[in-house]
This record gives sequence, structure tokens and C-alpha cells, in this order.
Amino acid sequence: MTVAIALSTEQINTLDLSPAVDVIESMLQGDLLSHEQTVQFQVNFERSPEDPRELSEISEIRLWFIRLDARYPWLPFFLDWKTGELARYVAMLVPHQFHPRDGIIYNPEALEIFVMHKIFVLATWLKQHGIEGTARLKAMTQMFGYEIDDAFFAFV
Repeated sequence: MTVAIALSTEQINTLDLSPAVDVIESMLQGDLLSHEQTVQFQVNFERSPEDPRELSEISEIRLWFIRLDARYPWLPFFLDWKTGELARYVAMLVPHQFHPRDGIIYNPEALEIFVMHKIFVLATWLKQHGIEGTARLKAMTQMFGYEIDDAFFAFV
């Protein structure tokens, strides 16, 4: 089941997190595992037809996602990875460039910091909610080209 969070230009410009807060808070009241990898964002940001930028290149949109990540740093657990939502989310938070053939090229150092930060945040959050195992964390890091050894999780 996909959960869509629609964002308007006004909500983005005013840093109004309410569309996401309403959905996420309701998800937190239920079975967390039933909501794993279900969230997608529908960003409806008004811009001129001549504007060639990707959404993650628009500073107002990036700022909205930075604010959301500050409130819910474990949000990648809920994002729909299969449809590319995790990659789009990371693009909002990590410096990158677009390559015509290769797509998003993240700044390597920034991506490494981001991934390690998310591992620590998510490992703690998952433990707090009684969700065991490291497979989902390892899968997330693999999406970005990192292999995490099982021994690493003794530190988190």
C-alpha cells in the first residue's frame, strides 16, 4: 500500500510540515512494519516552464526536506525505496550533480557522512521500537554503494 504525501508551493514556501506530520504521526500509532517502505512525496511546486532544474535543485524544496529530516531523522524507514523515493529524498539532503547518462551523482564525502548518520539514527530508532536485525540497514547502505560489515553494528 502506497501512502502519498502531497506538497504544495505554499506549504513548501512556508516550511509547513503538516501534510507529512499528519501522515507520519498516524503511521506511528499503528504497526510500524506495515508502513515500512510505503511513503512517496508528490511535490507540486509552481515554476516557469523554462525552469530546467530538478526538484532537488530548488532551494525552497530542499529546505523543506531538511526541516522534515530534522523532525523525523528515521524517515527513510517509511520511504518507498522500490520507486526511487529514498534516492530522491537523499538528493534533497546531500549535495549532488545530475549527469545526463548516470543520473544523480552524489558528493562522495557528503554521501558517506549522510549514510553513516542514518545508520546510527535508524539503528537506535529500530531498537527503540523492538524491530530487530540489520538487513534493512545493510540494504539501505548497499543502495548507495556501501557494504557494512556485521561487526560494525556492535558499535550502534
